[in-house]
Amino acid sequence: MTCKYKYLKMEEAYKMDEVGVNFYELGIEKPKSDKNHALIQSRILSRLDRFYGGTFTILADIQLNLSKNKTVPDLAVYAPLLFDSDDNADEMTNAPLCVIDILFSEQNLHGLELKYKNYFAEGVKSYWFVLPSLRTIYVFYGVENSVVFTHKDRLVDKILNIELDLSEIFR
Repeated sequence: MTCKYKYLKMEEAYKMDEVGVNFYELGIEKPKSDKNHALIQSRILSRLDRFYGGTFTILADIQLNLSKNKTVPDLAVYAPLLFDSDDNADEMTNAPLCVIDILFSEQNLHGLELKYKNYFAEGVKSYWFVLPSLRTIYVFYGVENSVVFTHKDRLVDKILNIELDLSEIFR
């Protein structure tokens, strides 16, 4: 099925994402990233891969097709996965250990609570929510349990034993 609209307004796109609409099946491209979003995503991915690549596999923009949730997070952290040219799935059906979402400049926080509640219900162990404009990362360990880290802090994910110097992420 194709759609006459190639791009959506950010607010429309995130409302669709919250209810599990598959942009690609509709012929709609995922909302374009902005510069700060792309920088933060790249820096988190590169540091996680550099320091924890032997412990975890970090996938960018992979579609998750979980029982209650069909989304495309910015980053998904899995136990180590091996490259297999004969097994190239276009979506993951098992929950990652951690999901990292980065707020776009035009995106609002509407629906965030439902989103991370669904992730935890699916078995995600930690959920990072990145607010580039505030240079802040919220790390959730459950619906009622979170820690806030700022650009001057060292982020510590106590579930996955990950530490990141946020001054390097938000430089």
